[in-house]
Amino acid sequence: MSEIYLPDEDSYLLSEILKKQIPKLLYKNKNLKFLEIGCGSGIQLQTAFDSGIKKENIFSCDINEEAVNHCKKLGFKCVKSDLFSNISGKFDVIAFNPPYLPLDSKEPESSRIATTGGKNGSEIINKFLKQAKKHLAKNGRIFLVASSLTKNINLSGYKKKILDSKKLFFEELFVWELRQI
Repeated sequence: MSEIYLPDEDSYLLSEILKKQIPKLLYKNKNLKFLEIGCGSGIQLQTAFDSGIKKENIFSCDINEEAVNHCKKLGFKCVKSDLFSNISGKFDVIAFNPPYLPLDSKEPESSRIATTGGKNGSEIINKFLKQAKKHLAKNGRIFLVASSLTKNINLSGYKKKILDSKKLFFEELFVWELRQI
């Protein structure tokens, strides 16, 4: 299987957003349930914990067995899952730093699982958004990373707000806050 996705600009941008948003959400609900889809190195899990979410309320999954084992070693609940396929329950916060880049035939196949979201870059995101509706608690929030290179994201059924962005030399990254309509 591929290596664990190491934190990069997108991971740090999402982490900064979570550091600001989680305390506000915890103020309203001290038993906040947090789920990260595609936990990779576990940076967002640690951010959730450091921001005050109880460890027993932090859940995660990844399609990469190495990432699952790594996050378990860090002490987090983690299962192998393709998006929500092995996830049950509802969550107040769902974080996802998905593979969001359009297919690039020059990219090695070994790294595509972590970076390529399909032909347009949005295919995995759209599948996630459709499945997430069943797992988002009432008044829950999704924090989702996307790129200016990602095309055709279907945000219908969600109230959306860009919380922050970061310009890189070839793209701009965004973190969306989504709530069900």
